[in-house]
Order: sequence, then C-alpha cells, then structure tokens
Amino acid sequence: MISRDVFVTRFGGVFEHSPFIAERAYDAGDIVEPLTSGGVRDALVAIFRAASVDERLGVLRAHPDLAGRLAIAGKLTEDSRKEQAGAGLDRLTPAEHARFTELNTAYVTKFGFPFIIAVKGLGKDDILTAFETRIGNDRDAEFATATAQVERIALLRLQSMLPET
Repeated sequence: MISRDVFVTRFGGVFEHSPFIAERAYDAGDIVEPLTSGGVRDALVAIFRAASVDERLGVLRAHPDLAGRLAIAGKLTEDSRKEQAGAGLDRLTPAEHARFTELNTAYVTKFGFPFIIAVKGLGKDDILTAFETRIGNDRDAEFATATAQVERIALLRLQSMLPET
C-alpha cells in the first residue's frame, strides 16, 4: 500500500495548493490500489465536495489568474504553466493581455475568486468567450461552475499521472 507521505507528495497538488484534499482522502481509506486516474479522482473529488464552503472557496482562490501576474513573473505551478501555455496564454498580444487583465480584475471583484476553466483543448478565443459569458452569472452559479472546472482540471492532471480506469 502506498504510504500517506508518498500519496500526499504525489497528489497533494492535483487541487491547486490544497494538499489537505489528498491528506483527507488517504485518511478516509478511500485509496484503492492499483492507483488509477479515475479511482484517485473519485476519492479526491469526494473530499473536495465534502469540504466546507470556505475550504472550497480557498481552493478556488488558490488558482492563478489566467495570463495574470503570476504567469508574467514565472511563478505558476508547473501544471498551471503547462496548461496555460497549451492554450496559448503565454503568447498573447498586448491587446489580448489587456483584455484578460480587465476581465480578471472584474471577475475577482464580482465573485471573490479567480476565473477558473479547464483550458486543455481550448484556445485563447474560446477562453475569452467563456470569460465574457460567465462574468454575467450570479455568484452561486459561478461558484458551482468554478468548482466543476476545478474537478475537471484535477481529472486532467491525474490522467497525465496515472493510467485510466
């Protein structure tokens, strides 16, 4: 059986800067070997969904702005850097960057957490369209959408780490 320390080290970053999810999943005894992306995802998502609203909000707030200051400063996690680069967010024109900055600021002001979207398979125009649409949501709808996107990101990260079920 994989040890708690090894499990948390390996999967503690699947939910951005939120190792408590991996810790609780391991402690709950829901980790079944052999490890698969679906099995680990199910265990981690169950913990995420059972977390308090404040804890889930903390997970949302741990995500970086898309094409934001952390990206510019080179301070994204490796997963976030690869995900944003794959969507072309590291190659924005000055006008596109200005639009992302404007939307990021308006979104965080309105909702209290950054815009989150699983960018795999999307381009910058797709992301901007989703951004412009979702900023019109109310807070409850957007909290639900953002948490669903966090779960999608977790699955995509796990699929790159483990065999599928």
